[in-house]
Amino acid sequence: MNTKTDEGLYEKARKLFISKASIDEFAGWATPRQVDAVHRLLDTELANRERAKHDRLLRRARFPVVKGLDGYDFTNVRLPDGYMLDELLGLGFIPRAQDLVFYGKTGRGKTHLAIGLGMKAIDMGLGVRFHQTAELVLQLGKAKRDGTLETMLRDIGRADLIILDEFGYVPFDIDGARLLYQIIAGSYERRSIIFTTNIEFSKWGTIFADDKLADLLGQPHEIALAPKIGAELLGEQAVLRERSALAVQVA
Repeated sequence: MNTKTDEGLYEKARKLFISKASIDEFAGWATPRQVDAVHRLLDTELANRERAKHDRLLRRARFPVVKGLDGYDFTNVRLPDGYMLDELLGLGFIPRAQDLVFYGKTGRGKTHLAIGLGMKAIDMGLGVRFHQTAELVLQLGKAKRDGTLETMLRDIGRADLIILDEFGYVPFDIDGARLLYQIIAGSYERRSIIFTTNIEFSKWGTIFADDKLADLLGQPHEIALAPKIGAELLGEQAVLRERSALAVQVA
């Protein structure tokens, strides 16, 4: 094999965990036609694996509908000062474990935008979990009663991006609020969360049935105009951890 062919075959073999020694042995007796055939075989296998991975990530995301951002109208999307649309669409917030808050009236495209970004993340090979917030709280409560809460939290913790849709549309009881806090606090500096909500920041605390949690969630971040939404619950004491969130208005 020539050098160029060697490098291409070695690269594909590494992705499939085929040893260099095996490729070297093959190169010692293979004809050019056989090399071409192996190239096609490896290309097919890599494509099939990539497709299977994408399908697996899409299933695990559990989007209610699959929507991309082709044709999405960004006219009414107001980004924070200095934050460009290309930066949002490039998903630069995910490696920084930065949160986004999509705020606006019902029916303005907040969920569509969140799902579209989630689809982009999946296309990049990242794990996503989509949850309608009130439904998630019910699922967490059931998992706790059934003794499967840790399993559920581990699954959510595998994601690089969590989408909490319709955050605050339905108030939580104290147990539900504390369970949801485990996810928010557990994501601190580890993964991004996108919140979609029609509740303005100053009223975020009103959806919780606990004064301590309400106080923590109800204080707007003085720079990013986003709430302080990170905390860990240690027994009866809540320890505040600020999360850096960007407020995106979808008017």
